[in-house]
Amino acid sequence: MIKLRKKWLTLTPVLRWTLIIFFCFLLVGAYLFWQYQKPLSAALYGHNHTDRPIFSYWVNDKWGGNAAANGGGGVVCCSRIEGRTLKVVWVLSRTRDQIDQGGERERYELDIANPPKNAEDYYLHVHFFPENQVRLAWSPSHDTPYEDLDRAPDIGEEEI
Repeated sequence: MIKLRKKWLTLTPVLRWTLIIFFCFLLVGAYLFWQYQKPLSAALYGHNHTDRPIFSYWVNDKWGGNAAANGGGGVVCCSRIEGRTLKVVWVLSRTRDQIDQGGERERYELDIANPPKNAEDYYLHVHFFPENQVRLAWSPSHDTPYEDLDRAPDIGEEEI
């Protein structure tokens, strides 16, 4: 270690500063390259097409918030959503009467194939339909292919 320090001190100050600046640029460049290689985060956008409010839901253990009944929903930012299949878990809301009468918590879970995603897609739309059906769709905006549906489309019906 002492030999290395002596060699460092024998360098001219201009060369030492040039090496220090080069090393700093190298660190910043490596960090930016690493950030560029990471997949972008996503916003979870919940849509509830049922007559029961959703107390809370998760996609791959990332919390997505809650969704009011009959089209209600909202956006929760920013989660890293990755994988060939996505695990969607949701809990339905209970009224005070249901809780007082000992009504059990209704928790559901599905593994669903991750839909195709383009580079500009940022929102993962999570649609909850009657009969515990869930559909996912990526989009670059708040628009979603299941916007005006009361029932999930008949493509690869997934049930609990």
